Amino acid sequence: MCLLALAWRIDPRWPLVLIANRDESYARPTARAARWAEAPDVVGGQDLEFGGAWLGVSDQGRLAAVTNVRRPLEQAPPRESRGLLTRRFLTGELGWAALEVLDLDRFNPFNLVVAQAHEAVFITNQPSIERHRLAPGVHGLSNGPLEPPWPKTRRAMAAVSDWLRAGVPDLGPLFSLLADETPASDADLPDTGVGLERERRMSACFLRGGVYGTRASTVITVDDRGRGQLIERSFGPGGAPAGEAMVGFNWPGQGAAL
Repeated sequence: MCLLALAWRIDPRWPLVLIANRDESYARPTARAARWAEAPDVVGGQDLEFGGAWLGVSDQGRLAAVTNVRRPLEQAPPRESRGLLTRRFLTGELGWAALEVLDLDRFNPFNLVVAQAHEAVFITNQPSIERHRLAPGVHGLSNGPLEPPWPKTRRAMAAVSDWLRAGVPDLGPLFSLLADETPASDADLPDTGVGLERERRMSACFLRGGVYGTRASTVITVDDRGRGQLIERSFGPGGAPAGEAMVGFNWPGQGAAL
């Protein structure tokens, strides 16, 4: 996944809202969002190549989402799949205490957001290991540092904030942002070592390509009664629509502490 924005415990009507795009090779084997056969309380897609996941939620009140960190000039040896962190947190194999002591350098470069009950935490291993609690607010993340946010990250955060202010449950504006192919201006582009032309192309929220692009757009909402919904729209080569999944879930006690 290469873009997400999270509204965390700032609106009593919607204690949790998350929008995300997953950018990946179209050839990478993937299972679309659904309840997992081996862990039926977990909802999300699955990476069938290494067994991990990029984004998911659970009826136990857990959320996890991971992005890679863009480091094109680094020639590091392969490490463990970062998607395993997401999977293990969602299934309960990893808890808060384990995340505090786990050797995070053994995983491919990552940014990770995990949440449970009334706490959300950002964790990364690039450029060094960092863990910190996310305060109530709107947070955004792409393939770089949490701060400062990249242009498309700021746009995603603004879209979530605007949606909350509008007070209308129609998710159309959120999916419209995730489908936006407008590149950032050159003056706002980050410099991650991939060259100007590629920085422009990768700065759009939605990436359309023949080999690599946006594979899934996801919107997750939890209301003040703990009723959750995950909607995922899938895409194939060239950005062709490839189906939509909608799965409900429970988020116990989510609204109580606002």
